[in-house]
Amino acid sequence: MTVDQGLAAALRHRRYLLSAWPWRALAYAVTTLPLAGAAALGATVVAAPLLLVAAALRRGRPVDAGALAALAVVALAVVALAPLAGAPVAAVERWRLGLVDDRPVTAPGWRGLAARFTTATGWREGAYLAVLGAAVPLAYGTFGLLVLLDAALVAGPWLAGGEDRIVLLWATVDSPAEAVPYALAGLLAVPALVYLAGLLVAVQAAVTRLLLDDAPAGTALREVTRSRARLVSAYEAERRRIERDVHDGVQPRLTSLTLQLGLARLDVPDDSPVAKPLAAAHEQAKELMGTLRGIVQGIRPPQLTELGLAAAVGDLAARSVVPVTVHADLTRPVPDLVETTAWYVVSETLGNVTRHAGAGRAQVRLTRTDRLLVVEVRDDGRGGADPARGTGLTGLADRVAAADGRLLLSSPPGGPTLVRVELPCRP
Repeated sequence: MTVDQGLAAALRHRRYLLSAWPWRALAYAVTTLPLAGAAALGATVVAAPLLLVAAALRRGRPVDAGALAALAVVALAVVALAPLAGAPVAAVERWRLGLVDDRPVTAPGWRGLAARFTTATGWREGAYLAVLGAAVPLAYGTFGLLVLLDAALVAGPWLAGGEDRIVLLWATVDSPAEAVPYALAGLLAVPALVYLAGLLVAVQAAVTRLLLDDAPAGTALREVTRSRARLVSAYEAERRRIERDVHDGVQPRLTSLTLQLGLARLDVPDDSPVAKPLAAAHEQAKELMGTLRGIVQGIRPPQLTELGLAAAVGDLAARSVVPVTVHADLTRPVPDLVETTAWYVVSETLGNVTRHAGAGRAQVRLTRTDRLLVVEVRDDGRGGADPARGTGLTGLADRVAAADGRLLLSSPPGGPTLVRVELPCRP
């Protein structure tokens, strides 16, 4: 089981500066620079006609029509080829996104050259090139100026003095003593810059996922229909009552009956007419004990009590035939009903993946926010899951609805399939 979280969530944690996330954000930012530089060249070519016109107007000279026409043709060619050029860049960016976001990114299959210009995927990847070549350099350049300014403040005591003077926007520093307060302010600003860098990278990663996470047409999450008439009003209280009654009432009496039957068998000779029926009754009582024990455990899985939700889901993943990766971000306690419902959701969904999906691997993600526990199970199988065909999703939606949650499904033909469950966690 792997327990982790994305950069955006990590920024909200108090120990962010002491974690590996600032270094992961730095790695993402550094590897962005060559890609953004190359994309910026294309953006400059596209903007060249406007730059030519602006320069001519600023100098009061006529615009060179021939040069403008040539630049416009080149710019239009660059824009027209953007969907094609965006394909390799998008492949690299989907891979790089794993540095700051562990959620999988759905990549489209190659559908031919014409599809690059006739599908939304190709043009979204072209739009990402525009973001990478225009907005990213501007944002990174602004942040770079802030870093240089902070570095100048910190180095002020060594740079000031003699004939050297440090000119700030609001003051002029003539001596090392005058530079010390600014140096201290610069040191105090370093953590803020680290957070700002993380926020900048998180925004870039969010835009990357928005444009490059390929969701085929018709794959929007849709809520699975469930019948409120089938729900039990006091589900959790009734569950606890049944569990307590079975465990404290029926189970001890059945255990006593089994022991008495066993003792009776010892007192009855093997050749007695009642020996065989008594042995059969004893064996049936022992089988019933095992069945009852399974029912009691099934009401609330013992793994939850012993291990907690994250580890219990990890245990389910370890026993799955299909390789399953678990990502858990459970920084707050989860109510018992929500915990039990989430466990059954994962258990039933992984069972469906094994039986019906034909998947090579699956991923489970548990995220605890202020008001929700979000459970996501994704697989790379054939897709086409339909609650109306009896895959158990409707019954699972009933269980989720009993906890006041909702179940949503995305399963286009050809996959992938995503089951998302949102369970409210009231304080």
